[in-house]
Amino acid sequence: MAFHLLSVEEADALRLAQSIVDLREQLGICRRCFNVTSSEECALCRDPKRDGSIVCVVERAQDIAVIERTQEFRGRYHVLGGSISPIGGVGPGQLRIAELGDRIAAEGIVELIVATNPTVEGDVTAMYLARELKPTGVRITRLAMGLPVGGDLDYADELTLGRALTGRMEI
Repeated sequence: MAFHLLSVEEADALRLAQSIVDLREQLGICRRCFNVTSSEECALCRDPKRDGSIVCVVERAQDIAVIERTQEFRGRYHVLGGSISPIGGVGPGQLRIAELGDRIAAEGIVELIVATNPTVEGDVTAMYLARELKPTGVRITRLAMGLPVGGDLDYADELTLGRALTGRMEI
């Protein structure tokens, strides 16, 4: 990127710099779900057609775009802001878990779909959420994990194949 910026006209580089500054000034965080937005609440939280009783919990705001591309989920979201990582120095208090707990009662949420990454940190975060939020009575589910569509069993690792066997569905 540095080489490119040095090769363009100074005016173009300054326009890009101003665009970045403008973007930072115009965007913020949704007060409800912590998605990126240009208003107090993001478009997904304001959409009356979305089911507010089901919330998909993700690590980062970028994860929302990935799930939205499927066009399968019609609920709302909650961005944790990362995952629990003792090695990385990230504990539960540094994530937006308390805010999620507050939303459960205030918004009448009946199901949380935990869509954290299938990593050690994502699994720890999912288990922590389940343990902490089960007493609220909310149903807590986790995205299914297993073999990718078009994948070949020869290339599946033991953990992925094991999860695929455990999470199998009737056809």
